[in-house]
Amino acid sequence: MRFLKKKTTIDFLSLSRRRIALAVSVTVVIVSLASLGVRGLNFGIDFTGGILLELGYSEDADIEGIRGELFAAGFEDAQVQLFGAANDVLVRLPPQEGADQSAIREQLQATLTAGGKDVDLRRIEAVSPQVGSELAEQGGFAMIIALLLIFAYVMFRFQWKFAAGAVAALVHDVIITVGFFSIFSLPFDLTVVAAVLAVIGYSLNDTVVAFDRIRENFFKLRGVEAEESMNTSINEMLARTIITGLTTLLVLFALLTLGGESIAPFSIALIVGIIVGTYSSIYTASATALLLGVNAQDLIEPVKDPDLIDDLP
Repeated sequence: MRFLKKKTTIDFLSLSRRRIALAVSVTVVIVSLASLGVRGLNFGIDFTGGILLELGYSEDADIEGIRGELFAAGFEDAQVQLFGAANDVLVRLPPQEGADQSAIREQLQATLTAGGKDVDLRRIEAVSPQVGSELAEQGGFAMIIALLLIFAYVMFRFQWKFAAGAVAALVHDVIITVGFFSIFSLPFDLTVVAAVLAVIGYSLNDTVVAFDRIRENFFKLRGVEAEESMNTSINEMLARTIITGLTTLLVLFALLTLGGESIAPFSIALIVGIIVGTYSSIYTASATALLLGVNAQDLIEPVKDPDLIDDLP
């Protein structure tokens, strides 16, 4: 990565590139919102309710065989996936309307242990649809509260134009990440909500670091236009941004490939969110602040004492 040591002079925030980025962002956001409105999300049992079983086999589990056994027993919608090791299995069932929960558990246990199979039923939980609905509401409420608190923090730390840019970037990241799950019908559960909140934190950290350098250069590069000063700041932070993003993505791809099916949605949400968040720190957060006319004067505290004003040269 020798190129990272060289000082770059890429014109990220030129008017033409900002227009292209705006067109791309608006298009992707509209597609995401349209998919969410038409197709919705493929909610897991955390939100829809249902039955969750955690099984342990004495040898590597035959996922397709388990699916076939459950299908033959009448559980056509059962989701079977590895959970950690090759002999750990997670079974999810959608809500069974009008069925006796205890009878379903006994039937599942009889089906999975048929033929004298050595199966350890480690955990079995039932989530009601009402609890799932409450979890969905609380998850959405948590995101809204997080965005409001972030706006207040960035406004206090910098200035409201920077805060507007930061929140615009975070809303952009959340919509696209959640829209990705809607477009590809990926399972959406509480682990994905946790991943989206983690994306908000990661993207905010990236944005605040960039804003801090922009504020520093506003005073350091006096007489320079805001666009040029912000471009200089982004170029100075480029090596840090690339290294941080790549190392994080390496860990997430390892989780995606080695962590099993149960952790895949969490990993995918973080991968998509970090890629989009890195992009939005430049072309949404900084570009929005620039569009609002941010400059060095916005960061200078006004002099309130009239006597001090008279003493100024």
